[in-house]
Amino acid sequence: MVEIIDLSQDIYEGMPVFKDLPQVKVSVHNTHEEWDGIINAETKTPAVHKLEFGEHTGTHVDAINHMAKEYEGQSIDTMPLSMFYTEGICLDFSYKTFNELIEVADFKSACENQKIDIKEKDTVLIYTDHYRKTFDTNNWNQGPGLSADAARWLGNKGISAFGVETMSPGVSGVSNKQVHYICGELGFTHYENMINLYKLIGRGRFRFIGLPLKIRGGTGSPVRAIAVFES
Repeated sequence: MVEIIDLSQDIYEGMPVFKDLPQVKVSVHNTHEEWDGIINAETKTPAVHKLEFGEHTGTHVDAINHMAKEYEGQSIDTMPLSMFYTEGICLDFSYKTFNELIEVADFKSACENQKIDIKEKDTVLIYTDHYRKTFDTNNWNQGPGLSADAARWLGNKGISAFGVETMSPGVSGVSNKQVHYICGELGFTHYENMINLYKLIGRGRFRFIGLPLKIRGGTGSPVRAIAVFES
């Protein structure tokens, strides 16, 4: 018996995006009526949509070349697929409030409370419940995030990635830039804008899959992230 939990946001026109990143635009490019040669059709049924959005839209993963200019060339298409197909765990930080840092001590406490260890090559998902509480509100960009020390602590454990519900892995203007730099330095990455992490709490280990598009030279990619439980 396999249970698959979807961890990805919908992509739609007008959805929230981080700061000055490209806005999402969706339009009908071709209709079935056009293809069938119907002139002045009363109804138009989409056959192909035109999508316009940035690589860092919705639930997405960052490439190493996004972290800093020193990592030019380490684009999303060069990263091994094994980084996006891993074992996963989800830790509970739902007690954290707006713009609050998640520190090393918080990770140690969460692992102890949930009786779970962080292993090499894991993807560590960080549940804050920020998505359900604030998505598409004025507080959406005020989420908690990792401190630089916590990011380095995770990286030194040899994880493949971590994932957050928020728009950025660190607290914007406090630790976010440093968290990106540390990911580049230590060669691991992160997912942003994840959903349904509350469904993973207390359930132990699972298979995590978050495959990116193969964008040549890409600095990141939207993903359809999932958690798979097998019984």
